[in-house]
Amino acid sequence: MPVVFTVLGITVFVAAVYLFLVWPALRRHPDRKRLLDGRLIAHRGLHDLHEGEPENSLKAFERAAGAGLAIENDIHLTKDGRVVVFHDDTLERMCGVPGKPEEMTLAELKELRLAGTEERIPTLEECLELVAGRVPLLVEFKVSGGNEEALCEAAERIFAGYEGDYIIQSFYPKVVAWYRKNRPGIMRGQLATVVKGAKFPVSLLPTLVGNVVARPDFVSFDHTHEKYFARRISSFLGAFPVGWTFRTPEEIGRHRRHFRTFIFENIEPGAALAALKTDDGGTDDAGR
Repeated sequence: MPVVFTVLGITVFVAAVYLFLVWPALRRHPDRKRLLDGRLIAHRGLHDLHEGEPENSLKAFERAAGAGLAIENDIHLTKDGRVVVFHDDTLERMCGVPGKPEEMTLAELKELRLAGTEERIPTLEECLELVAGRVPLLVEFKVSGGNEEALCEAAERIFAGYEGDYIIQSFYPKVVAWYRKNRPGIMRGQLATVVKGAKFPVSLLPTLVGNVVARPDFVSFDHTHEKYFARRISSFLGAFPVGWTFRTPEEIGRHRRHFRTFIFENIEPGAALAALKTDDGGTDDAGR
């Protein structure tokens, strides 16, 4: 009998510690229903390379804003401390040159073109000026070489003069924690996915143990892993469930009972909206 109680005690202790680590923000941000609930968010803008509108370009942002869609984009800090909108860690896929955005100045990056079009890498200022508060922005912070604090500070200097709605998210809990401490009024989210064969600390991402410092308002999880335990428990504990990246209307319909916000690409907005009204089954764990 003592052995049984010992095992039970250890199990309860481990479960309590895990819950403490993964618990999201205790608050329910007052704007989360207005800015997230039922939202379709255009992944890197409403891009279409065949039309000369590459991802994270001003043309893609204009097309999304014109359609009334919230916009997801990504930011990096350049060598000379400017904030640019760009997704990848390297420039090769989108610009055909080696190197990282962090290794180049803004002037050098402006010489490049996106995916063979005439579009250039925009600055965060250019993005905000274009969108001008017409739709909400979901901004992902891309960290390199431990520059999360510098990136957050640089971005917030720009956002300070912006009158539109914006939300932040990152795979890096330190970014989310920075906002928790320095800009608690801004809604913050923890990004996560399951990376097979990942090494520490990337292997910890899907466990959401970084929530202990981040305490996010929402968790933005790769929708292909919607049944992952940490994602489901975070939703149960109160983290608003955001899913990414949906690429067909069927994916939205199939997963709509697991998520309440949908980051999508390569789907016509009308088809994506119609998919929100379908139900292809599944267990409802989206905290409705």
